[in-house]
Amino acid sequence: MLKRLIGALAALVLAAPMALAEMGDDGLHKQPWMRDTFKDMREDLDEANAEGKRLMLIFEQRGCIYCKKMHEEVFSQAKVSDYISENFFVVQLNMHGDIEVTDFDGEALPESDMARKWGLLFTPLILFLPEEVPEGMAANAAAVATMPGAFSANTTYDLLLWVNEKVYDTGEDFQRYHARKIKERGGAQ
Repeated sequence: MLKRLIGALAALVLAAPMALAEMGDDGLHKQPWMRDTFKDMREDLDEANAEGKRLMLIFEQRGCIYCKKMHEEVFSQAKVSDYISENFFVVQLNMHGDIEVTDFDGEALPESDMARKWGLLFTPLILFLPEEVPEGMAANAAAVATMPGAFSANTTYDLLLWVNEKVYDTGEDFQRYHARKIKERGGAQ
């Protein structure tokens, strides 16, 4: 009896991080660090900068098994979630949604059309924006990094660090940076 109770409690504790990602009415997973904005990229960038954070756009779609994987296995880890919360201003977009998005170049389109304009094909897909975007430039062209797909927690965490610390400005590409971080962790992926 005691063994079953301990097993049940252990299962609840292990399942707890997964409970953090709620499902929204749009069928997309929600995280507490996601912002509900008017989806005007200039306004979102200004707000991110005012908070001392980096703007991160994440495209997802209903029923995406890789989006689910990211929310349940990666974003649920405190190291990743806390770092995002502290350093990024995250705007979620729906690959097939119809909410209007205003790009940095001033063009306003429904989410689905903006995804096509930006040439986005897969979900999840994360665009990381610089602190300044030149007038007339679209978000996909301005992005300092793009993360297409689901990756491990350590790979995702390293990319977050690489972007936030602006390592891309040093000439060290992400692959070399990530390999160095793996080595520093003692080979743990």
